[in-house]
This record gives sequence, structure tokens and C-alpha cells, in this order.
Amino acid sequence: MRLGILQTGHAPDDLRRDFGDYDYLFRRLLGEEAFDYVTYPVVDDIFPGSVEDTDGWLITGSRYSVNDADPWMGKLIAFISQIKASGRPMVGICFGHQAIAKALGGEVGENPGGWIAGESDYMTPEGAHDRTLHAWHQEQILTLPSTAQVVSGSSACPYAVLRYGVGALSYQAHPEFTADFIRGLVATRGQSLPDGIKSGANNADEAEIARARTSVEIVTFLNPR
Repeated sequence: MRLGILQTGHAPDDLRRDFGDYDYLFRRLLGEEAFDYVTYPVVDDIFPGSVEDTDGWLITGSRYSVNDADPWMGKLIAFISQIKASGRPMVGICFGHQAIAKALGGEVGENPGGWIAGESDYMTPEGAHDRTLHAWHQEQILTLPSTAQVVSGSSACPYAVLRYGVGALSYQAHPEFTADFIRGLVATRGQSLPDGIKSGANNADEAEIARARTSVEIVTFLNPR
């Protein structure tokens, strides 16, 4: 299966040298053998020719806001709508999670509680623990699209994992981020984090982090065979 990665940002230079760029983090998470990967750095205004260029799509995280007025942002939102109409599966992570919601009629804005960074626990709507993942975001979905189903969330981030039938699956947190990567983000982009949140993110751990489970979930969703 050919998977198109819509890369909406770049990792900081220091982290890129040690960990690779955002597209590589997903190749490592999902497995090099899982898909035939092709990256489109849409953040640099390099877009696919058509939604039919690949069998499925993954939209990465980004330091930018889906509400920015940059021309590539509008093109991306329109392209997501085309993917949904095509019936091809897509997965969104953090910024990608928010971009899918905006394209499908939701509202995205600043989290009223401010930054969320580091380990985050998410619960099902029935109150059972769903998963723990590393998060890094100041904005989040404020109003759900009508077609979205909540898989899990938290009091600080109610719409953390969403499904849109068989068409889309999205996560506010970052299954591709390791604890070391989170600590690197604190060092390179954590200047605006409140001290308490910065300290928590710096103490990130891999224990109980559901990266492997979420990876299998993403692979199965994109390619159910």
C-alpha cells in the first residue's frame, strides 16, 4: 500500500539531526515495511497532484495553526476535504487531527487551559482508561464536526482521539514522539511553557506509553487488508 505523508512542519534542526524529520518519525513508528511511503512537504507548498496519487494519507504535526492565513494552509484544508470525498483513509496527528476537524466542519482554537505537554492520559466516554501518549499542543478542537465519534479524551482535552467512520482516524497526542524527543522539544521550543508543564515534560517517561498499540491501530486502520 502506498501511503502519502502530508508533512506540515519540520522538526527543529538539532532534533532533526538526532531523530530525523517528522515524516521519518512516522516511518519509524509504523515500520518501514508497513507501507510504500512518499512524503509531500506541504508546509513548503509542495502538494500531491491528486488525492489518487496514493492509497491512503497521513497528516503530521506542525508548529503552525490551522487558522493561519498562509496560502498552503487553505490548500491543505481543501485537499483534506477531497481525500474524505474520495473514500481513501486518512490519519491525522496533532495539527493533522485539528486540520481534519476544521476541513469537516469543526472549530479549532486555543485550549482554555493553556499548554498541554508531556504524558497525557485519555479516557473513553464511558470513563475507562484508553491510553497514555505524549502530547504537545496549545490549540485543540473546540467544536466537533457532526460526523466525528469521540474515542477518548480528558478533562483538559475532551476530543483527543476521533474516528470518522472508516474514512478518518485522528489523535491530538503524538504517538510518534518518544520521551527523548519530548525533552528535546522542551529544550528547543519550550520557552513559552509554564514552569510546571515544562518540568513535567522534561520528566517524560516511556513507561505505560501506548505508542506500539497506537501504531498497530493506525496501520490496521489505513490498511485493514
